Amino acid sequence: MRIISWNVNGYRANVKKGGFDWFLSESPDIYCIQEVKAEAEQLEAGVRNPVGYFSYFDHSKGRKGYSGVAVYSKVKPTKVEYGMGIPEFDQEGRFLALFYEENAFGNKLGKFVLLNVYFPNGGGGPERLEFKLKYYDEFLKYINGLKKNGYEVVFCGDINTAHTEIDLARPKENVDNTGFLPVERAWLDEVVNAGYTDVFRHFYPNEIGKYTYWDMKTFARERNVGWRIDYFFVTSGILKKIEKTKIRDSVIGSDHCPIELVIR
Repeated sequence: MRIISWNVNGYRANVKKGGFDWFLSESPDIYCIQEVKAEAEQLEAGVRNPVGYFSYFDHSKGRKGYSGVAVYSKVKPTKVEYGMGIPEFDQEGRFLALFYEENAFGNKLGKFVLLNVYFPNGGGGPERLEFKLKYYDEFLKYINGLKKNGYEVVFCGDINTAHTEIDLARPKENVDNTGFLPVERAWLDEVVNAGYTDVFRHFYPNEIGKYTYWDMKTFARERNVGWRIDYFFVTSGILKKIEKTKIRDSVIGSDHCPIELVIR
């Protein structure tokens, strides 16, 4: 079972750059994208509903061309939730939760929930940072509730925070910048302490120079001056079934690159 996650930074532009063809050629079991910046109806029919996949979209309710997430799945989930049930946070179209029964993909997984989330960026002033931190807290409550109800959890997407110093190229220069603030990083500590594992760091605890986002204006990708802000986090029942994970940093089409998870 393969899951791919990618912040496409505008899905219509990404499609024109070959991103949709790349997805079809990769043929993952689940494909999660963030920062879609479009409503489903604005996409061509073949992109909206490709053969062999069930597709789900969440978009911003108050600001067009902003935010948005989508999931393509080869197996139809038993339930889909569009948001956490909190209007303040759900209006920006950042959240999809797909519920699957046991063995849904034939790999002896228990019942699990796949969450594709485009977490807020804390830039733009104190109010947006406060919004981001509140969103973080409510999200952790939400997934802890799933776990208490017997679900294994996989959540992926653009978390918009680099956790540790080896997760960005220039930590000292960014210690006072959103995306690497101590208060943002402390939330990721909470996530880990609550029993969710950062899959990439589990497999590669000390690897440096592996990033998922680069600033395009400064040609940072060519110099690999990047940030690792896109993640897969999983609960223990799924962690023991993971075969490998990859950062697909050779794939272009966005200021982020795809990340991949393979479960036995």
